Amino acid sequence: MGDLLLVRHGETEWSVSGQHTSWTDLPLTGHGEEQAKSLAPLLSGRTFSLALTSPLHRAVRTAELAGVAGAVPDTDLHEWDYGGYEGVTTVEIHRTRPAWDLWTDGVAPGPYGHPGESPEEIGRRADRVLARVDAALPEGDVILVAHAHFLRVLTARRLGLPPAEGRLFQLATGTLSRLSTEHDRPVVAEWNVRA
Repeated sequence: MGDLLLVRHGETEWSVSGQHTSWTDLPLTGHGEEQAKSLAPLLSGRTFSLALTSPLHRAVRTAELAGVAGAVPDTDLHEWDYGGYEGVTTVEIHRTRPAWDLWTDGVAPGPYGHPGESPEEIGRRADRVLARVDAALPEGDVILVAHAHFLRVLTARRLGLPPAEGRLFQLATGTLSRLSTEHDRPVVAEWNVRA
């Protein structure tokens, strides 16, 4: 049985500023590209029975620079849709909603009434990804290259927790994490690893 490796994409301008970034397809910064390249030694020599990436450029580019050959874009790995909070920081949101918390309060309606996604909706996408992961793990390791909030929800679901418990797993840019098993139960084996 293989391990599930999670890679958060490298730094972007908005990850530095703290702006919620979902559909806005920002490129990696120079530092973000260096972060992605630095993951290559951690992944060298590994083969993957399944390699998936978010279709967004920042994740695809991170996979390329980290040496994850043949990663297939999967729309289920897209970042949380923040609706009207796209491009807005938590500090800015707190000016009008001081007690707001993404994990419990969700997002504001976006343009044209588009509501964004709830933790439960993200959880359903994560569960679909995990079904594909489970089918591939008997053949070896699986790697997913995606985004912070989505990967945090996926980790919660892997551990049997509700989607909102993704709040417990802070995830830095350009890092590698590994979910494994111990006594046939899912566990966090490594988290936020850098070269």
